Amino acid sequence: MEFAMVRQLWQLIEPVHALLYYAPEVAQEAAALGLATDERWPGYFAFRSAPLGAAGPNLVTATYYSFSPSMVAEYVPAVWATADPDKVLAARLSGMDRALRAVLGDRVDSPELAEAAALACRAARAADLAGRPLAAANADLPWPDAPHLALWQAATILREHRGDGHVAALLTAGLDPVEALVSFAAVGAAPEEVFASRRWSAPEWAAARDRLATRGLVDGAGVATDAGHRLRDEVERRTDELAVAPWRALGPASGRFAQLVAPLTGAVVASGLLPAQSTLGIRRPR
Repeated sequence: MEFAMVRQLWQLIEPVHALLYYAPEVAQEAAALGLATDERWPGYFAFRSAPLGAAGPNLVTATYYSFSPSMVAEYVPAVWATADPDKVLAARLSGMDRALRAVLGDRVDSPELAEAAALACRAARAADLAGRPLAAANADLPWPDAPHLALWQAATILREHRGDGHVAALLTAGLDPVEALVSFAAVGAAPEEVFASRRWSAPEWAAARDRLATRGLVDGAGVATDAGHRLRDEVERRTDELAVAPWRALGPASGRFAQLVAPLTGAVVASGLLPAQSTLGIRRPR
């Protein structure tokens, strides 16, 4: 399978998963649990980490990779004192049920969505989970019966599977968490301001830039050199390579899945709930 297709499939499922972090229905579920909703991070850390159990800050920092440890420590393990992981998991599924129904409307009950869900589940079940903690934790959860929720869970497993592989690619490239973000900004994937949400301090960011400059990966202005572009290209190529197995298991049906899920993703993006630009470099219409 061409790696370009693997990346396209990821870009199609990422917005479906990411609705978890922006849908008002999910925020309402977070509020009902007692989590603060004046900012999105308490819900984000609770909903994304809950499959790991009552994870501590070191585990969450390690699996997320690009967040400042001090930022993670602000929210973890405090979120578990407010709501235990089992309650969080039930709330996130309830919130996604409501959110997907609101965004997709009649498509929720369509045969096309049911077919897309069946294919997504096939791909997710074929994912190799060794060394992929976030994908494995989500794969251990019971499968929802409703097709739209099964589709969302499969999308979540597949995106975390890719994310776990991306961490492996970054480690292989010798890019630590803050260097990973600095190098990504340096190739123009997104402005540096977009990565401020990870809360690395200005001195930490500058030190990472200096380390990359010493390796010849960025110039004095923090712009990627040819070597820096090559390294990031290799990271993305390796990420695609590590993400191919679930889609290869679908074979030619992966094209059918792309055809089926594209309108669903389009509806999510058209809802305007997702940010115009993500820290993953996916540009979204304003």
